[in-house]
Amino acid sequence: MVQETEVTMMETVMVHASAAYPVYIGGGLLDRCGELAAQHTGAGRCAVITDDTVCGLYGHRVCRSLEAAGLTPVLYAFPAGEQHKTLATYGAILEFLAENHITRSDCVVALGGGVAGDMAGFAAATYQRGIDFIQVPTTFLAASDASVGGKTAVDLAAGKNLVGAFWQPRAVICDTDTFSSLPENTFLDGAAETLKHGLIADEDFFRFLMEADMRDNLEQVVRRNVEIKAAVVAEDEREQGKRKLLNFGHTLGHAIEKCSGYQVSHGHAVAIGMVLASRAAEALGYGGKGTLAAVLAACERYGLPTACPYSAGELYAAATGDKKRSGGHIDVVVLREVGRAETVRLDMEGLRAFTEAAL
Repeated sequence: MVQETEVTMMETVMVHASAAYPVYIGGGLLDRCGELAAQHTGAGRCAVITDDTVCGLYGHRVCRSLEAAGLTPVLYAFPAGEQHKTLATYGAILEFLAENHITRSDCVVALGGGVAGDMAGFAAATYQRGIDFIQVPTTFLAASDASVGGKTAVDLAAGKNLVGAFWQPRAVICDTDTFSSLPENTFLDGAAETLKHGLIADEDFFRFLMEADMRDNLEQVVRRNVEIKAAVVAEDEREQGKRKLLNFGHTLGHAIEKCSGYQVSHGHAVAIGMVLASRAAEALGYGGKGTLAAVLAACERYGLPTACPYSAGELYAAATGDKKRSGGHIDVVVLREVGRAETVRLDMEGLRAFTEAAL
């Protein structure tokens, strides 16, 4: 069990989607989880959904905080890992909610990384046609990206996040002290998405990340990540336009994850995907000159991978099942310059050419 820590200053960023909600950022917030959750839900009972790794670190601590605020928690832990983000695990979570008499007036607390948030959020979106949920991310990646914006999903054998729903949380409670328990590779998953935000939307933020170390500025970095994503979600909640830009590196990144049997983590795959997309975009005239060099320099600065272990044919086959495909076309995101991205619509032959140019 991780030691409880002193509560430090808390920052708040508002997300204005179909329902407005706060993202709380600061150290020691797990011990205020109950207090903060109670402000945003009228629930009497809370189902805390997490994985078996995070459960051992923080599960009972969060339950104690919920109890102290007058809520009644029940705790469910599933096996950790993307390979368990399946319909079977999702079904087990729903059965747990029903067996524990969770009702429409109760809520789900998603505790952990992106997998926990995706599955707990999808369960909340669909159980009894939708109940409240609170996001409590414990990874740099989830705090900076996955917990904000309302995307929830599970994977299928055919591809990642193919079954899901848009379901906004009532609040996001991000305790940055939890990042200290992360293995280096897990921390770097969040670094990849952070670099992505700078590359697509904020050149000044990107330059800051290249001059300072994000590890030494966690609350500031998480806040800027959330601000960038919140602005996009406010404009395009359901990914009909601008929100697609957040998929920079993800089309080929998801293909890499699938090819690896999800042994390559999401952030590492996105880092490689950003390199591949930038190389292809420059080669085919879609991207701005020098953008590949910027992506390579950023990945190398933070120790993220840049080389793809799969062939163009393998990537193409995996990418054709991506959820971003629409009919016979797929949108890929390219950098026009650092801080400005655009989507390019490709047909399937165009996607084949893109994957070949990427390697």
